[in-house]
Amino acid sequence: MAHSAMSGSGTNAGDDPLQTAVWRLRSRACWVDAAALIEPLTAQASLQRASLLVERCLYTEQGWAEAEDALRTAEAVARSDDERGAAACERGQLAYAATLLGVRDRADEARAALGRAAALIAPGAPGRALLDFRRGLLAENLAQSPQSARAAYRRAHAGASALGDPLLLSFTWRHLAGLALREGELAEARHGFGESLRIREELGYLVGTAPALASLADAETEPEASRLRAEAGRLFRLLGGVPTWLARQLTPPAATA
Repeated sequence: MAHSAMSGSGTNAGDDPLQTAVWRLRSRACWVDAAALIEPLTAQASLQRASLLVERCLYTEQGWAEAEDALRTAEAVARSDDERGAAACERGQLAYAATLLGVRDRADEARAALGRAAALIAPGAPGRALLDFRRGLLAENLAQSPQSARAAYRRAHAGASALGDPLLLSFTWRHLAGLALREGELAEARHGFGESLRIREELGYLVGTAPALASLADAETEPEASRLRAEAGRLFRLLGGVPTWLARQLTPPAATA
């Protein structure tokens, strides 16, 4: 099962040239360059910078100290409950990534941070859908509780639909499809993975397109599965082997005698 990251902040850049540039770099796996464009003069800017560097950790397994520094800055300048909750949500995501990728077991910190975020971010607030999604990741990948994960992903899916956040929808589609695949619901899995891929291609979210192709391949039959996996591999190599964890999914299991 592949592992996802942050929401779609930056996808609706509109006419803001800075946000357009940040999104373009982020979508091509250039998180450090994207973060360098952002002056952390406000709580919102500090938070966006931190979220980019946290996402880099999850996709590259590198840059932990830089993400930690940026996150501490965001936490220090947060004033409102929403800002403090969003910073706690990023703290939870960083701790989750470190645990998931075997850097260090920070599962308790991840749970505590996301619990703190839930106490600060009001139901229906813009940050709630991303928080629900990340609580689903914890339930699925750390607590091994697919039922809790599905409920959290569905709440996140509804929230992302209401917010008009297509990138977050691409993540919720993908993870709901992953749970369906685990239960042998192939048609449902294929549909969800297909929606995730469609959204990511439409957005130009290049760094998330290879994982979407590989996931759809897992739900398809041959020869389509091999074609999708080959396309995912091409994109993966184009981006310099990012996300790092995708390498395992792109290597088909060895045939047994």
